[in-house]
Amino acid sequence: MVFAVLLFTVLACNQDPKEEVQDEPKTVSSNIVSLSKDQYRVADIGIGKMEMRNMSNVLKANGTIDVPPESMVTVSAPLGGYIKSSGLLPGQLIKKGQVIAVIENAEFIDIQQEYLESRSRLEYLSLEYKRQDELRKEDVNSAKTYQQVASEYKIMQARMGGLEQKLSMIGINASSLKVGNISKTSNLYAPINGYVTISNAVKGKYVNPTDVIFELANKSEMHLALNIYERDAANIKIGQSIQFALASETEYNRIAKVFLIGKEKGSDGTIPVHCHMEKSNDPSLFPGMYAKALIETTDESVTAVPSEAVVQSDGQDYIFIQTGADGKGFSFKMIVVKKEIDQGGYTAIELPVQFDKNSNIVIKGAYALLSTIKNVEE
Repeated sequence: MVFAVLLFTVLACNQDPKEEVQDEPKTVSSNIVSLSKDQYRVADIGIGKMEMRNMSNVLKANGTIDVPPESMVTVSAPLGGYIKSSGLLPGQLIKKGQVIAVIENAEFIDIQQEYLESRSRLEYLSLEYKRQDELRKEDVNSAKTYQQVASEYKIMQARMGGLEQKLSMIGINASSLKVGNISKTSNLYAPINGYVTISNAVKGKYVNPTDVIFELANKSEMHLALNIYERDAANIKIGQSIQFALASETEYNRIAKVFLIGKEKGSDGTIPVHCHMEKSNDPSLFPGMYAKALIETTDESVTAVPSEAVVQSDGQDYIFIQTGADGKGFSFKMIVVKKEIDQGGYTAIELPVQFDKNSNIVIKGAYALLSTIKNVEE
């Protein structure tokens, strides 16, 4: 628009003030504009031809940043209890074995007490079992006495094994447990390296064994999960390169490669395609983020013009063709087209039916012509 106003101004200033201003761009209709030779020169119009070029057919797909099931874990309190402390927030990095919460439960005391009593009893039965075993070899004691002691010894071993597992579940090391250091609290430890995706930890809150306190994810296993329509799935191959971007990004500058193609379609008619990302450790990426992708398939010959030749107005794409050239000037017509692939400085376009592909087109200065038409309309 500014260009068109300047075009009028520059040309008008070169005329005799007494003369009627004739050297202005003229529009015959809303899609035709005529320029004098001087206007043509000032607008720096470039003329060229359409080309048939081999350009990759590009499929568009949507998906998410995902992680495999084995890289996602939920953390809960196996025996329940009250949350005494937790300072983790979603997005916070954690290391395997790190304390992520402290749980308080009176049942912990009973388990520790029973374990210590059972351990003491087992120590006694172990000695008694050995003594009875020696006596039995010398045929001093009765078989019944030996069997009774052996049975009690094995029962206590089984009980100890069960109590050790309970202590392990609540985060207490059985081997370091001693009389005098029984605690009513236990620690929850991170089972993987990664970061927190969900935190439901509220200090003082009671949690049941089935409640999810944290959800953790290992970012090193992140990948791009795309949904491809069944009709396009045949064009996807293992090892194929994918360009993708996050939903908030405009440039498709991220790279991934297909490593797995699903065999069944979902209820929405799409097939899952999983891709390894070139930079999976990018700190800006998190599981669950929405992504969009461009997938290049086989090359095909299409009608293409230099990208600068395609202009847009009110959501519609246009090109300009030269319709006339004589001693007085030049005329151009604005044609509606459908923009398709952009690649290597060229844009594939879909032309109107019965369009003459040998027409001269404006490959430089198209926006100047569009601005002129819009200015005259206003």
